[in-house]
Amino acid sequence: MRKVLGFSLLIVSVISLTSMRPPQKAKPTLSNKEKIVWLSLKDLQTAYAMQRRPILIDVYTSWCGWCKVMDKETYTNEKVISYINKNFYAVKFNAETMDSVVLASKKYGYNPGYNANELAVYLLGGHMGYPTTVLLSSITAQPAPLAGYLKPSELEPALKYFGEGSYKKQDFPEFMKGFAGTW
Repeated sequence: MRKVLGFSLLIVSVISLTSMRPPQKAKPTLSNKEKIVWLSLKDLQTAYAMQRRPILIDVYTSWCGWCKVMDKETYTNEKVISYINKNFYAVKFNAETMDSVVLASKKYGYNPGYNANELAVYLLGGHMGYPTTVLLSSITAQPAPLAGYLKPSELEPALKYFGEGSYKKQDFPEFMKGFAGTW
């Protein structure tokens, strides 16, 4: 029995030594990749006071599966990232936050009737669906909510309509007549 046990330990030791590999170089992580610069509401207001530009607010909840898919597939797309960072202030807003928040000098609290913060109720026009991408031409403008999961190609027209200032010259259906997507 001792011979068998000793032989087994020897085999295990040989296998362990021969299967050891030298350390490999670390692979680049996603942190090296450009990401959307998400601002808090407070930071948004500070940045907006210094330089005006359109605003994108990603209204989400922690339990929303499609919100996570949009984060993983749309908000990691290089063209989406580059365009948003160049042309918008971007904010992630948890619709169910119970904390009071301020946007454009107006304070919003939690509304138990909606199980959501009043800011989310305002931005979504009371139609509480997640995710919803809200675009604002200015910090005090009427919100333009786009409900549901959006692929990069589905988000592109709305981003470019606001990002290029086309909303000042024409309505969205008119804009879409001449729009050719590239994403």
